[in-house]
This record gives sequence, structure tokens and C-alpha cells, in this order.
Amino acid sequence: MKFTRLKYWLLCSLLLIVGLYLILIEQFNGKPEVMMSETQPMFVSQCLTHNAIVPLDQQGRLRIAVWNIYKQQKKNWQPQLQQITDNSDLVLLQEAKLNSRFSEYLANTQHHVVMAKGFRLMNIPMGVMNISSQPANEACAYQTAEPLIRFAKSTLVATYPLSNGQQLLVVNLHGINFDWRLDHYESQLKQILKKVTIHHGPVILAGDLNTWRDGRMSIVRQLTQGMKLTEAKYKKDFRKRVFGLPLDHLFYRGLTLVQADSTETSASDHNPIETEFMLETL
Repeated sequence: MKFTRLKYWLLCSLLLIVGLYLILIEQFNGKPEVMMSETQPMFVSQCLTHNAIVPLDQQGRLRIAVWNIYKQQKKNWQPQLQQITDNSDLVLLQEAKLNSRFSEYLANTQHHVVMAKGFRLMNIPMGVMNISSQPANEACAYQTAEPLIRFAKSTLVATYPLSNGQQLLVVNLHGINFDWRLDHYESQLKQILKKVTIHHGPVILAGDLNTWRDGRMSIVRQLTQGMKLTEAKYKKDFRKRVFGLPLDHLFYRGLTLVQADSTETSASDHNPIETEFMLETL
């Protein structure tokens, strides 16, 4: 009898701990919110707009980089990011941690910043971020909670003006990890499917997609092919791999790829992707 009561109280205690954990995580995640450096206060709604008119490209040339910055945990992240930013019109970051040091760095770069919050920890936003030479017209944030740990991964969908009069649609996505059946993983990609398919103009879909098993890569290939997106081919390919599969990707549509490379760095646990495109003649 005593043993049965002990098991009952242990079960009750475990359920209480799990319940409190889920409540706490929901508070950390909050609602999907986006931040634009042109808008105050920082995180106010799921979507924000700005009257951007200056084109992102330089006379038809467009340089885009992708990098999981590993929450800026490596001591040499700052010079590496500065170099990537100096050589790019648009930088797509994953695992960006918007602490005071990073906020100060961003303020000093005089670039434009858009961030989709995944969650807050110790009141510090973490998620995906775009750093660009020119501001975005529109930006929307989306969240997908990890099935086990429940912390949310974020997706940022933004548009930028181009010199040919078109709008560039950019999807910056950090794929969820802990999903064995891959239902949530597929849903995370599908939630932005409509925006991509109905967009009339160039498209970039990129980020740390966490494609560390064949099933994940099959979902990505199937959905990107359906959206008529082409994956960049790399001259130098040092993208981080797990079980032989690369985690980071860049897909595009309506642009001409000139060059794509992924070079080694010690400033993160991921190596950056750097690309150059030309706008297509209308």
C-alpha cells in the first residue's frame, strides 16, 4: 500500500513539474513577433511594414550570405560577421542572440535589421535575423515549437525592393530538430509555402534547415521543387554536415546564380554560405 501511494505521489509530482515546465516555456516563446530597426518599440506584432524604396541590389548584382551564428558563443564571431556583412547586401542569420553586446554591434554597423523572435530567455530574444544594406518593405515572423523541448524555432519572411521594379521575397528559416515523425518539420516549411508560391518576383529560401537525415532532406526537396526553387551549387562546400548531410541551404528562384561558396571558420559551429546573383532581365 505504501509503495502504491509512493508511486501515485511520484506520478503526480512528475505531472506537476511537466505542467509547470510547459507553462514556463509558453511564456518564454510568447507570440510570434518581428522587430525592424526602423520601428519602435522593438517587438510589437507578427508583421511590420516600412516604406522602403532604395533597391537592395547594386546595379543588378545581389550578394546574399547565410550563417548560423551559434548565439555568438565563439569569441571571434564579431570580426567574422563584420567581414561577411561588408561583402554582402543581405545576411541571413540563425541562432541570433539579441543581447546588449550584439545590440551595440548592430547599432554601430549602420545596417538595417529585421528579426523574428523564436523565444526569450532571461528576457533576451533569440531567433533568426536579417542584416541588410537597405531596409525591408515588410517582415513577418512565424514560430514552430520543438515537439519535445517546446522551445520555438522562428521563420522570418521579408520583402526588399530591387532595381528592376520587382520585390525580392526572402525566407530565413531555422528548422526544428526534435521531430522523429517529421509532421511538425513539414508543417514548419508548409506554413510559408503559400507566400512563396503566390509571390511574383525573385525568391530566396535559406537557413539552417537541420537536414541531418534523409527523411528531412526528402521533405525539403519535395517542397522546394513544388515551389520551383533551385538549390545553389557550391564551388567550395564546407557546410556543416551531420551523418554526411549538409544542414545549411540556399534555394532561389527568378535570379541568376553567379557564384556560391561555403568557407571554413572557427567563429561558429556552422560555416557560412556566401553567394552572388544577378537580376534577370524582364
